[in-house]
Amino acid sequence: MEKALLTVEHLYKSYGGHTVLDDLSFTVRKGEVIVVIGPSGCGKSTLLRCINALEDIQGGQVLLNGESVRKGAGNIPQMRQKIGMVFQSYDLFPHKTILDNITLAPRKVQKRGKAEAEREAMELLERVGLADRKNDYPRQLSGGQKQRVAIVRALCMHPELLLLDEITAALDPEMVREVLDVVLSLARSGSTMLIVTHEMSFAKAIADRVFFLEQGKIMEESADPKSFFQRPQTARARAFLHTFDYER
Repeated sequence: MEKALLTVEHLYKSYGGHTVLDDLSFTVRKGEVIVVIGPSGCGKSTLLRCINALEDIQGGQVLLNGESVRKGAGNIPQMRQKIGMVFQSYDLFPHKTILDNITLAPRKVQKRGKAEAEREAMELLERVGLADRKNDYPRQLSGGQKQRVAIVRALCMHPELLLLDEITAALDPEMVREVLDVVLSLARSGSTMLIVTHEMSFAKAIADRVFFLEQGKIMEESADPKSFFQRPQTARARAFLHTFDYER
């Protein structure tokens, strides 16, 4: 079996006396797509933030290719270049053009040349259908277009692992499909992704494995997503999926 790209071992996270992640352990292999689902407040987004060292952890460890990823560690600037993250809120600079938003980090952080960064940015914008919007500002784009730009911005840093946190949650329904199509294309091209989503049909289509989180624990894990969505093994997963029956 291929060596794990990401290893999470006995991860424990709490806020005050409230446990958010409780002894989580799993691995992600290169090219694998993991979808994390579960009710609001179960720790899904916190898990991604811990993996990217945006949150302190109280126990366990996160390893990328065997190297520790931990908030405050000296290697964090380098590790964060290897772990891309896309949030539901886009976080684009409103005073910069789309092209400048995408090329800022490659030029300033990775010290890449302007011509090289812009060439790759344009290739990626072409891939997501936004090459003609390179000189626009974020305010001129729809929500779906801004989220596609946020994905391109993350990809331009050449991450080994891509974390996607409810990237369609803030979008109108008609904009959701255009963003999900981009993510499906990334999965087919071999990108390694850990995805938090409430889009169950999308999860079933894209996942290699599904984690169902409840109260900070992986209550059910499946390497057969279609079977999981049709016949979940735990009563809690069945109850959760039942709330989405109107979609199926």
